[in-house]
Amino acid sequence: MTSNTDQTSDFNALVDPHAQREAEKYENPIPSRELILQLIQEAGKPLRRQQIAQQFALETPDALEALRRRLRAMERDGQLSFNSRQKYCLGSGGNTIAGRVLGHPEGFGFLKPDDGSEDLFLSPREMKPLMPNDRVIARVAGIDRRGRREAAVIEISERNTHQVVGRFFTEGRVAYVVPDNKKIAHEVLIAKEDVGHAKQGQIVVAEIIQQPSQHCQPLGRITEVLGAHMAPGMEIEMAIRSHDLPNQWPDPLLEEIKELTPQVPESAKQGREDIRKLPLVTIDGEDARDFDDAVYAQKTPKGWKLLVAIADVSHYVKVDTALDAEAKNRSTSVYFPEKVIPMLPEILSNGLCSLNPEVDRLCMVCELLINEEGNVLRSRFFEAVMRSHARLTYTEVAKILVDEDQKLAKKYAALLPHLQTLYGLYKVMRNQRELRGAMDFDTQETKIVFGPERKIAEIVPLQRNDAHKLIEEFMITTNTAAAKFLNKKKMPRLLRIHDGPGPEKLLALKTFLGELGLFLGGKAQPTPLDYMHLLESVKERPDAHLIQTILLRSMSQAVYSPETKGHFGLALDAYAHFTSPIRRYPDLLVHRAIRHCLAGKSPDSFYYTHPDMVLLGEHCSANERRADDATRDVVSWLKCEYMMDKIGEEFDGLISAVTGFGFFVELQSIYVEGLVHIASLVQDYFAFDASKHQLYGERTGVRYRLGDMVKIRVVRVNLDDKKIDFELLQTGKKIAKTKSSSGRKKAEANGKAAKSDKDKKAPNKPKAKRRRRS
Repeated sequence: MTSNTDQTSDFNALVDPHAQREAEKYENPIPSRELILQLIQEAGKPLRRQQIAQQFALETPDALEALRRRLRAMERDGQLSFNSRQKYCLGSGGNTIAGRVLGHPEGFGFLKPDDGSEDLFLSPREMKPLMPNDRVIARVAGIDRRGRREAAVIEISERNTHQVVGRFFTEGRVAYVVPDNKKIAHEVLIAKEDVGHAKQGQIVVAEIIQQPSQHCQPLGRITEVLGAHMAPGMEIEMAIRSHDLPNQWPDPLLEEIKELTPQVPESAKQGREDIRKLPLVTIDGEDARDFDDAVYAQKTPKGWKLLVAIADVSHYVKVDTALDAEAKNRSTSVYFPEKVIPMLPEILSNGLCSLNPEVDRLCMVCELLINEEGNVLRSRFFEAVMRSHARLTYTEVAKILVDEDQKLAKKYAALLPHLQTLYGLYKVMRNQRELRGAMDFDTQETKIVFGPERKIAEIVPLQRNDAHKLIEEFMITTNTAAAKFLNKKKMPRLLRIHDGPGPEKLLALKTFLGELGLFLGGKAQPTPLDYMHLLESVKERPDAHLIQTILLRSMSQAVYSPETKGHFGLALDAYAHFTSPIRRYPDLLVHRAIRHCLAGKSPDSFYYTHPDMVLLGEHCSANERRADDATRDVVSWLKCEYMMDKIGEEFDGLISAVTGFGFFVELQSIYVEGLVHIASLVQDYFAFDASKHQLYGERTGVRYRLGDMVKIRVVRVNLDDKKIDFELLQTGKKIAKTKSSSGRKKAEANGKAAKSDKDKKAPNKPKAKRRRRS
């Protein structure tokens, strides 16, 4: 038997076959990935990070940190897996798959692999010991009847659900919590001694003290009683805890910022360009509290010079501080109706980093020279000190520039020529945007207006005017310049990427369009311009809204990544987020990279590496989705509460989604969505045609298709599940009848079989329509 001493000696004798490559790439190289894999393979057992460091005699803080990052990157790429004993083991090539668990209200789930491959199906039995966001190592167990890969869990490597928020109930001797997050299919059992002061039906927070297993449900203890189910603001408290949103500032952070004052110290202004005399203005919504961008333009002999000044957040939020750690942890500000959870403390978000009027502020400026055709000739970035000359709103600017409101023009007479210059530049740039094919879908955003005790008074549509479009166009141009600048400097950086439609979605889209006699250009790789040409050709058709919806749904979600893949929706080869560092961590990372370049430093000396940016991109994208999900939960809850006194009322609506279990209808007058369940369509047996986005009756030939107008009655509102049920008051459009001798029997069976299913938790409703985030 080999002694531990001999084994250590053997490991130290390992020769790194890629030592030269590592030395060329890094100033202080560490063992290559290949050598790390060889070490673990020859050890014949999993190793802790400390053991790996010891075997390679890595002792300095820099070397230990570099090893940590490399191991994390190898774990991400599937070369290694990190087990429940905090040890690294070989990823076993394609034999095992590491990933994150996604839950579903019906009890099944999916495994999202770390390597980016297609999700695997997890049966209810496999999900029984799991919770959403758990990390597991699994193997492919087979293919189900729908052609999906099925996973069998080998090991639960990390538990990530440590508390739930939900309603507390008791039945006899049993106490339990029903989670508000419907993706958690488990009810959490509470022992009598762990109930605390919770009472029947109250909203509580339960700490998980024993995770679920194949043989028992999770156990918990009540740690906090939030209050009554219908208390004002309860929906936000529930969302914060259900989605684990950080909402308290840590003590080390508060200690760090205690010396900050609302005024910028004179010492911080030194060494910067002074642009305080330029009439920069901020243009935002009426209810905006932080202002992170200001604009100014002047005419030149060859076109225009545009200055976009962005709050210099990176001056205040330094790397490796408590402030930075919490900003990264949050990744984004979360905007609920009339409440915000900011990414940065108020002294920064509404103070030092907000470009408030008539006060000195530090900023990072992008200067753009633009020709008469609206093309950017060149750009430069610099640090400056500025002073906003006015805080304007979109409504005011639109009235001044479009409606020529004389009263407002007189009020802002000193700024009027500069606003007109901005507007003239916008018109030229807008034309250039249309020429390149950037998408501009006509979608409807809404705003919730509250009455007393935070009850919804009404839901109103938001009108998007030329002032909105002007600022959006300038911000897009600035973000594009930032991406090009960092690409040219070969800096590790985080980009905003948006892929075009994948092969499956593209085939489904073209099949649908073919049924309507329409054609999408571009063959296997349509461009944004192909999309916009099609949209322009159908804008006078009665089904134009339907076609636009299908085009939107064919595209993927935008994410953060260091990969140079471009932004399909904006028709850009490279795009970064630079213009909102107060509320988005990726923007702060871009600012740091630009500041690094302005200081004349090389990419190799930047604090972040490419693998770091991969991990940060995944982290920020996940937290962006978390914020969206939390906001959607709150809005859904509020809309359900709003509809509770409207049961029995009738409304006109638009079919917004069609599924195998029914179709969703968005009410035209109040912008609320609900479900017409297939169980209520008893006049026929309705089959679901996914390619045509419709349900059709086999006997009657009646169809219900995405985009159709229908009349409904509100029949049920379930506040706990955030779901609204509608009853159809009219039949749909007829299509050619299909032969079916058993149509009537199938209709009856459809109604009876679906009746019991109607009481089950239906899958989550599709996301409410919203403007695609760029």
